[in-house]
Amino acid sequence: MTEGAGLRAGDLPDDLTAAEAGMWQAFRNGTVYDLSSGDPVVDDPHGGHPWGPERTVRARIVCWLLLDGPPALAGRVSSLKLRGVQISGSLDLAGGTVVPYVEMRGCRFERDVLLPEARFTTLRMVDCSVPRLEAARVHTEGDLHLPRCRFLGGIRLTDAHIGTDLMLNQAIVHRDRSGRSIAGDGMTVGQDLQAELLESHGELSLRSANIGVTLSLRGARLDNPHSRLALNAPQLTVERTLYLTPAGVGAAMTSGATPARGTRIQRFECRGGVRLDDGRFGDAVDLERARFAFTDDQELSLRRVQTPELRFLGERPQRGKVVLSGARIVNLIDRASAWPGPGNLHMGGFSYENLVPQGPFPLTERLEWVAAATAEYNPEPYERLASVLRAGGEDEDAREVLLAKQRRRRESLPVAGKFWGYVQDWTVAYGYRPGRAAVWMAVLWAAGSLAFAHASHPPVQPSQHPAWNPSLFALDLLLPVIDLGQASAWRLDDGWQWLAAALILLGWVLATTVAAGATRLLRRN
Repeated sequence: MTEGAGLRAGDLPDDLTAAEAGMWQAFRNGTVYDLSSGDPVVDDPHGGHPWGPERTVRARIVCWLLLDGPPALAGRVSSLKLRGVQISGSLDLAGGTVVPYVEMRGCRFERDVLLPEARFTTLRMVDCSVPRLEAARVHTEGDLHLPRCRFLGGIRLTDAHIGTDLMLNQAIVHRDRSGRSIAGDGMTVGQDLQAELLESHGELSLRSANIGVTLSLRGARLDNPHSRLALNAPQLTVERTLYLTPAGVGAAMTSGATPARGTRIQRFECRGGVRLDDGRFGDAVDLERARFAFTDDQELSLRRVQTPELRFLGERPQRGKVVLSGARIVNLIDRASAWPGPGNLHMGGFSYENLVPQGPFPLTERLEWVAAATAEYNPEPYERLASVLRAGGEDEDAREVLLAKQRRRRESLPVAGKFWGYVQDWTVAYGYRPGRAAVWMAVLWAAGSLAFAHASHPPVQPSQHPAWNPSLFALDLLLPVIDLGQASAWRLDDGWQWLAAALILLGWVLATTVAAGATRLLRRN
């Protein structure tokens, strides 16, 4: 009997072990091939208990079944479903086309799994121990599921194409030789990428990846403190929402569901920098209760991110920076306790249309938020905040923000400019509180009227002069341009001339600041 003839007839090859023969028959029948012992300690694929030859099959035989296996029994669909099996040698399916359904649960691989440029319908590896998964440019029509697996040498999914869902829930992935735990650059996922409760020890790289629905890192722990980045995902596209939020531990793993009462909550935690520059998110970026532990030179970078909603509701990073330069947001949902302090927040060119604070966020703290983002004077963050407040009907708060902008600008001026700034601030608050001008005018007018009532006032032309009126005389001095006929008709001597000059100067100061305020008001309207 030749080997080809035997396979066409469905006969067993001559050199199979008993475990492999059982796997061969289960493949033809489409049933689960279970070699587990029933003892959870012994059956743990990540434990140290050895599995003997009775539970071991050769990787070459597995590849044979998947690439050129025997026909299914009559009325059945061939598939490879293994449970509690140890696979010796390297499982190398590089460049192959795998038609049968593949599912491996609780299995142990002695060497790397090599799937570059392979094509699958659906591939599920659940709770398996794998030294490394090499799957660059792998293509699946359906799912690629890797939940609860442990990868000691990382996962490579560069330029992979996953037809529906990629699942990495509760997986534990260690770094490879380049320092990456998961390399998914350029990867395309048709629907969801779920990596809830993932443990990543190294850099999770998703540069230019495209996710068709949501990317969920709920409850994940990303740990890469000694390198610059723990999550490196510039130019990431997620059609709906990126979740860096808590997850329920021990509850049913239903993505997006609220954990049941009494369920222990595990936050998203990241030890290492996060880079989401130039990302596009169709619905939101959600950082609810996220916890970041940075070194001084690490940062949460959201440069030029575009999303309708940013939920900045995590814990305040104690070190490192938060960078939102150039980001474009519609709704900014935040709380005061989430933002870092002065010097650690950068918002140059940050654009947002609506503010939705969660909890108390008074204007004084909002101004501190802007000041923390501008180590040197920059008008743009103040003007953006004022514009958003004005659009929301908070005109008084908007004026306070613009007044704070002028006071911040004053700090950068030379001495003469600072002096003039203090004058404008004390008098009419740079024109944002024009009611002060009327009060100052009234005070100066009353003081001038009382003083000039006791002044010697010989007429300039004895034959032609109006009746002396100290109140009109003081008002004529205070009002620039307008001539009431009093100041030019009477002559003052000695110290009274200095008082008259002071009133004229103060009148011009008040008029100039009021005019400046009116100009700003007209420009805003």
